[in-house]
Amino acid sequence: MFMYPLSGLVTLLCLFVLFWVTAMVGVARGKHGVKVPEMTGPEPFVWAVRVHLNTIEGLILFLPALWLFALTVSDLAAASVGVFYPIGRVLYALGYYKEPSKRELGFSIGLLATVICLLGSVYGLFLSLTA
Repeated sequence: MFMYPLSGLVTLLCLFVLFWVTAMVGVARGKHGVKVPEMTGPEPFVWAVRVHLNTIEGLILFLPALWLFALTVSDLAAASVGVFYPIGRVLYALGYYKEPSKRELGFSIGLLATVICLLGSVYGLFLSLTA
């Protein structure tokens, strides 16, 4: 039996968000006639690319922090904080797609979730080392 189902669900949500922002790059390519492998074009296309790349960059930090927090503290604690990351990323993307300056709320939510998971990981690992 899998011992970390809640963190697993948060991870799955993150992967669905990544899939969605990846697909949005393809949609923007078609809408604005940007051929592969071009990475520049009209602003809405560039915004979609930036959302995609920033989401990948964020996941590289968030996912290990989520899992270290889950493994060293608890699945429930990690998932309770971690669920805000994909929510934040959706808000970030929707805001950015409209106007880059509207990405801040979503970015802040995702960043806060990442920082809390990271600090939870440090706490959990410290407890493990001192036990």
